[in-house]
Amino acid sequence: MDTKLSVNVNKIALIRNSRGSDYPNLLTMCLDLEAYGAEGITVHPRPDQRHIRYDDIPVLKEHIRTELNIEGYPSDDFIRLVLDNRPAQVTLVPDLPGALTSDHGWNFQKDGNFLKTIIPVFKTSGIRVSLFVDAGEDNADMALDTGADRIELYTGPFAHAFEIEQRGDIAAHIATSQRAMDIGIGVNAGHDLNLKNLAFYAHSLPFLQEVSIGHALIVDAMYYGYSNAIQMYKDRLAHPEHYLPYIS
Repeated sequence: MDTKLSVNVNKIALIRNSRGSDYPNLLTMCLDLEAYGAEGITVHPRPDQRHIRYDDIPVLKEHIRTELNIEGYPSDDFIRLVLDNRPAQVTLVPDLPGALTSDHGWNFQKDGNFLKTIIPVFKTSGIRVSLFVDAGEDNADMALDTGADRIELYTGPFAHAFEIEQRGDIAAHIATSQRAMDIGIGVNAGHDLNLKNLAFYAHSLPFLQEVSIGHALIVDAMYYGYSNAIQMYKDRLAHPEHYLPYIS
């Protein structure tokens, strides 16, 4: 399965906002990322709009040529934003309003009924729904039960373990992705994936449909340039076996 690369552009917006100007221009950067090979653009607007702003979304929706993925907690404001702009995909995350970054998946025992009421609102507007989940076979079944189309596996713990062990705790991710495909739900992944760990992760999960990568890719682009960084990430997705000998 070809795994698509969606680039999270929050950090680009953060740099723009830091000077109170329109430099760099977010749309120009997104169009360049697409030209360099990105197959999707991901944004995660937060209530304080410290990076992506709500008024960025209509501009991106109108002009980008690849899939737009909007991430966020399904508050009333967020739901209106998504329905007004109808991205290809919405990724629902359980973040509290003041969260620095996403650091855990949905608790289906606690939030399952809530998700069952929210997800049809998006799906009836033709928007694919993905849920941010921790690795665990049961989470694939519970996500399907809510009506979601895909899960996005939270890869933070894997990435942190990989830094130490050069392998990471991959077994639960493999089992979850296999279970998801067996029951007909798609598999995305994201958080802390980078040039060091992406090939191993992609090689281990043959059913991976999409990865969303932002912080690491933007940092790597500072060293290699955006065009080179995009191709380096895409090559690790397309040919992960080429990089495995470098993993001890």
